[in-house]
Amino acid sequence: MTAMAPAQTEPDLSFLLDHTSHVLRTRMAAALAEVGLTARMHCVLVHALEEERTQIQLAEIGDMDKTTMVVTVDALEQAGLAERRPSTKDRRARVIFVTERGAALAERSSRIVDRVHADALASLGDADRAALLRGLKLLTQGDLETPSEGPRPARRARQ
Repeated sequence: MTAMAPAQTEPDLSFLLDHTSHVLRTRMAAALAEVGLTARMHCVLVHALEEERTQIQLAEIGDMDKTTMVVTVDALEQAGLAERRPSTKDRRARVIFVTERGAALAERSSRIVDRVHADALASLGDADRAALLRGLKLLTQGDLETPSEGPRPARRARQ
């Protein structure tokens, strides 16, 4: 005899968010690869251009561990897109400086990111698109802003 699965009364929110996030990440990775960047590289370039930031600050923004951040910045340096430099605010700190080439590529990659996002939302009408984005913003700034602490942390999806 087999057990009967409980009837679902609501859509599986975890599945819906995980699936759409996974598909969006794969599309983003493919689009950014066309200009030689990863999503992490794009993130570092864009946020390093906003203001003087250390590797640690950029790692926090991009939700990267130290090792991943070092590898990402190493790749950006090797490509001539960024450099590690002493901070102008704190001589003990080193910041990520984006080169002219890196800034031009960040501008291009930002347009790519915008296009991927627009394509992902294109099947929704204006009202549905606005409602989805408003709802997601409310969740990320409210009830789902902070992960729960538990005895076994949930594995975070790869970025």
